[in-house]
Amino acid sequence: MTAAALHEIIVAETAVAVYFSTPHCGVCEALRPKVEALFSEEFPAVKFLHIKIENSPEISGEFGVFSAPTLLVFFEGKEFLRKVRLMGIQELKDKIERPYNMIF
Repeated sequence: MTAAALHEIIVAETAVAVYFSTPHCGVCEALRPKVEALFSEEFPAVKFLHIKIENSPEISGEFGVFSAPTLLVFFEGKEFLRKVRLMGIQELKDKIERPYNMIF
């Protein structure tokens, strides 16, 4: 995927979550299934994408992602939430729930 393709997805979809990770990051690997489950169970209308930073340095540079894990959440083409490194699942749910319910 390219940065341009990701921009197109963000504009085309009402809500997008992008999870950035690196291969040798224990936190990334432990957290990703929990974040994916949160979106699939609680926020199914959000398109969830996983970007491996080492495979897509252009995307991470374009979006200002320089550490992992990083989660970006977009609503209606605008960045709504940026969480870097430490993020709790309940905290994510609390922050995303209100705008999600207003839009969907």
